[in-house]
Amino acid sequence: MSNILEGKNITKTYESESGNGSLTVLENTSIAIEQGSIVTVVGASGCGKSTLLHILGGLDRPDSGSVYWNSQSIYDMNADALAKFRNHKLGFVFQFHHLLPEFTAIENIMMPALIHGELVDKAHERAMELLEKFGIPGRAEHRPTQLSGGEQQRVAMARALMNSPDLILADEPTGNLDERNTEILLNLLFDLREMEDVSILLITHEKDIANRSDIIYELSKGKLTAR
Repeated sequence: MSNILEGKNITKTYESESGNGSLTVLENTSIAIEQGSIVTVVGASGCGKSTLLHILGGLDRPDSGSVYWNSQSIYDMNADALAKFRNHKLGFVFQFHHLLPEFTAIENIMMPALIHGELVDKAHERAMELLEKFGIPGRAEHRPTQLSGGEQQRVAMARALMNSPDLILADEPTGNLDERNTEILLNLLFDLREMEDVSILLITHEKDIANRSDIIYELSKGKLTAR
């Protein structure tokens, strides 16, 4: 299998708010994600896992190091090309679902495709297909406030899959869910490799969750170690 995404020698340092020092959360960190794999990064809260995901997904830039998509540096892209890359090749799922409250579930799911220029009818058909896969087709016309936390996160996951990305980047996607909804969402997430032919990078502090993946990295003191 070839690597679909690689981060090489990534370093990221933040200055303290008081201006009296700095904190290096990533130090010469490297990671590789093979096509078709499920990779998990574990570590304590605040250790830099989300920062790593944001850098790998082109949402933030490292102080040094590079991120490669199929051997092309994503930070060599201009702003428009990088935005198009994120919209078409990547799907993001965060701890907080970030659904737009003024839109229905199906409208939220359709949004990435409409931004990409897809026809409304085709986007609607794809969105309904995803709602069926996630077991909530009857919630299509509900707004986020009318959905449970688990349903909101399923809608967010469907939105991430709208443009049939090659890689899902999931940052603590079950962090705000109860045990039952956590299990439902994780089963759906781990089924996506077969359902949607997608690779997955999962960020979590729950080692029991990580044990279901193909490769586990642990982030500690700025360093990634494969387990």
